Amino acid sequence: MTKSITYVGFDVHKNSIDVALADAGRESEIRYYGTINGDLASLDKVIRKLVSRGTRPSFVYEAGPCGYEIYRHLTQQGYDCKVVAPSLIPRKSGDRIKNDRRDAEMLARLHRAGELTPVYVPCLEDEAMRDLCRARIDSKSAERKARQQLGAFLLRSGFRYSGKTPWSKAHWNWISCIKMPHPAQQITLQEYIDAIRSCTERVERMTEQIRQLAEPWRMNPVVEAIQALRGVSLIVATTTVAELGDLTRFDHPRQLMAYLGLVPSEHSSGETVKRGGITKTGNGHARRMLVEAAWSYRLPARVSRRLLERQRHLPQAVWEIAWKAQLRLCSRYRLLTAKGKRSQVVIAAIARELSAFIWAIAQTVPRPA
Repeated sequence: MTKSITYVGFDVHKNSIDVALADAGRESEIRYYGTINGDLASLDKVIRKLVSRGTRPSFVYEAGPCGYEIYRHLTQQGYDCKVVAPSLIPRKSGDRIKNDRRDAEMLARLHRAGELTPVYVPCLEDEAMRDLCRARIDSKSAERKARQQLGAFLLRSGFRYSGKTPWSKAHWNWISCIKMPHPAQQITLQEYIDAIRSCTERVERMTEQIRQLAEPWRMNPVVEAIQALRGVSLIVATTTVAELGDLTRFDHPRQLMAYLGLVPSEHSSGETVKRGGITKTGNGHARRMLVEAAWSYRLPARVSRRLLERQRHLPQAVWEIAWKAQLRLCSRYRLLTAKGKRSQVVIAAIARELSAFIWAIAQTVPRPA
């Protein structure tokens, strides 16, 4: 005998979870179960009560700061669970009342109707690499901010660097020769310098850890393969794969482009067609990495010594895709620039097509276990 399904909506917070139930059937009522503690023991107690009623629960909750602990806990026990994207939850424009109870009931109702879009949940190993890559991004951002603070301090104090390349060896030599008129300013200068060096050392440590931990990672074959592309170094490749996961889950490269938010937005009606900038939906970290990589295609197509070293141990099929990408994207950059397109628009277009070549190379790599 098939058990009836009870759709369970969770509104998850740090210390509490609001629970709502929806029985199968469009006209069945939505019941508010109540608020429970946010720990897994309290969650298991609710599950036992639901199962004791002879129903088969199906759970759903929004992706958020609490991560995927609940999802993994439920799926390990064999229950159906979905984590949904908050930005893709249908909402009534006239609804002006929002609280935890209503959110839980809404999730249960929409889950029963099949109107929710689940997000991709990475495995523990992939999420760990993603956390390390994001920590490096945060450290790089802190380094950039520290440099801006030092630059602003020197400018306020009347010191202007006349060289071409900031933060080069020559620039640091110039900074080390600066003597401030007041002891307090000299201390301030030294503290800013120490802050930059500390951030730089942290970035270097994390870069080295990414290099070491990427080798035993199950997705390392994909990381090595997409490094055949120009502009896709170890950090770009590792971050992109860690953020996107298994690229074979996308049936077509257009799905990957849309997931990255690199497709143009559109607001059309009738005979009026209006297209705007890219949607910027989905994964912003991976999109940012691809945009940075796309800048390398502004130069003529060539295989440099460093790129040749990355391609040396890769299959010929990967080489051919990488060279095809260079020929097309470099030509694409010149063509769009000649048409008078802004550089930001051109680079976004290059990044969009670059994601398609990454998808194509990932299809040639054996599916990771």
